[in-house]
Amino acid sequence: MTAETGAVSPPADLVPPGERGALRIADRVVAKIAAQAAREALPPPPAGAAAPHATVVVHRDTARVRVRLELGYPCDVGARCAAVRHQVAERVSALTEMEVPEVAVRVERLHLAPHGRA
Repeated sequence: MTAETGAVSPPADLVPPGERGALRIADRVVAKIAAQAAREALPPPPAGAAAPHATVVVHRDTARVRVRLELGYPCDVGARCAAVRHQVAERVSALTEMEVPEVAVRVERLHLAPHGRA
């Protein structure tokens, strides 16, 4: 509504596409999506383990993701990292419509299982 005439602005569908603007998703939002996706791909963390943390570099419609995490040990580290890579790429792509050509996973720490548990 304009102050001078009291008229209502035209609906968005009447504004030409080139004049509507663009949507930009902040890197930190993409990083939060990636960290949550990593948590979803893993079993509950061992006691004292830090939650997965992600950093992201976005360039146009491409997101390159780095995930740091801690795992319980013994486990199949390679399979867990592959599951995280897959889940992060799928979720980030689905929620942001960005291409995710790279998901690097870094295991920061392994937590030994208590005796009698594997």
